[in-house]
Amino acid sequence: MKHSIILLLITFVTVAISFTTIKNKKDTSPRLSPASWEVDFLDNFDSFDPNNWQDQRIWVNNEKQCYVPDNKFGTREVSDGTLKIKVINIGEKIACDNLDKHGNQQMDTEFVAGRIASKNRKEFIKGKWTARLKLWGNGEPSMFPAWWILGAQNNESPVQEENENVCWPLTGSGEIDIFEHHGDGDDDHFTAGAIKSLEECDKGDWWTLRKGIETSLNEYHEYSVEWEGSDLVYRVDDKEVYRNIGEGDKYPEPMFAILNYAKITDSAMTGEWVMEVDWVKHESLK
Repeated sequence: MKHSIILLLITFVTVAISFTTIKNKKDTSPRLSPASWEVDFLDNFDSFDPNNWQDQRIWVNNEKQCYVPDNKFGTREVSDGTLKIKVINIGEKIACDNLDKHGNQQMDTEFVAGRIASKNRKEFIKGKWTARLKLWGNGEPSMFPAWWILGAQNNESPVQEENENVCWPLTGSGEIDIFEHHGDGDDDHFTAGAIKSLEECDKGDWWTLRKGIETSLNEYHEYSVEWEGSDLVYRVDDKEVYRNIGEGDKYPEPMFAILNYAKITDSAMTGEWVMEVDWVKHESLK
């Protein structure tokens, strides 16, 4: 009996030591790494590169400003390594040549602005789009700066390819808004989300798939959208803030990027509004 007890104790100690060794042993087995991204487009705005961007002069959403080209009035200035997209009150009304898709011309206006697009320059299918940007001031009524992507077959100006004949927001001309600030007296708030197509030309649901998000708009942040499986995931500084579940598969087309600053009501404005962009990039999964 004594020997049996001793053998039992020895066995117990051996098992305990073995368990402790296994528990504390470093796990050296290979692990699956998370998805890695490869940059296929990056603009640091050391200059305005026409290989990446073109001015987009179009009248949409009954906006009150005139989009002007070639940095006229300083509306899309590149300086000190950043792009400044602006709305400026020039103090007197000028004739505006912006047309909508139906050929209607914008009215004379004292407000001029910048809008650039990577249409027919840099277009990509899915992946991840990111811009690092900030606003100079926010929360004033009528402010409408935006960072967004649009299907490359969109039939709005400029129409430069034969297949650019798809009406918004049908497949081929779908819209995803990564960052939009609707001023209206609301500080440090932006919205993000996909536009839900109602399967008819010019008929889209703006709000069902959109979320309002709080952040410090006067400080630099990275605003992105990425395709994660069938979902669209929106992030601020790489932290998820919103997700359109199952919506990613509805955007199979190449998409181009747009940066613009609009004025959307007749409220008073002096001086200029500025969205400053440090860089824009697109990444694809390796």
